[in-house]
Amino acid sequence: MTLRGDSLDAKTITIYTDGACSGNPGPGAWAAVLRHGERTREISGTAPCTTNQRMELTAVIEALKALRVSGWDVEVFSDSAYVVNAFRQRWVEKWQRNGWKNARKEPVANRDLWEQLVGLMAKNRVRIHKVEGHAGDPWNERCDRLARQAIRAMQEERG
Repeated sequence: MTLRGDSLDAKTITIYTDGACSGNPGPGAWAAVLRHGERTREISGTAPCTTNQRMELTAVIEALKALRVSGWDVEVFSDSAYVVNAFRQRWVEKWQRNGWKNARKEPVANRDLWEQLVGLMAKNRVRIHKVEGHAGDPWNERCDRLARQAIRAMQEERG
């Protein structure tokens, strides 16, 4: 399904994301639900050995990649404090100014994904919101189920 619209209001999309791992590190998966008007698109993917933080980031990245055109007003909802705080508390801006070093002058973890996410966000007007995980939000719960199903399917496929 291509999500696009002709008017400014039609170019508003809501995205819910989640990442999961079976062990940390371990087999992982990400999922996103993209909602535009009455239309809903679900996407997910896996990684054989990863971390929960990488999967949380990948969920947002893949959701933004699914927007095949730029210029969207995007509302991203994540239960990841790591993802949300990186923007709310302007960690990303500080990391970029400091040559991708954190406050301890160490290389920022997951720099490859952060750089990819920053590039994708620049193509749209993105606002990231915190949603409480496992607190009954139906779209957050759906993302969690999709990610966990993807891990199970990957594990079953591998035997």
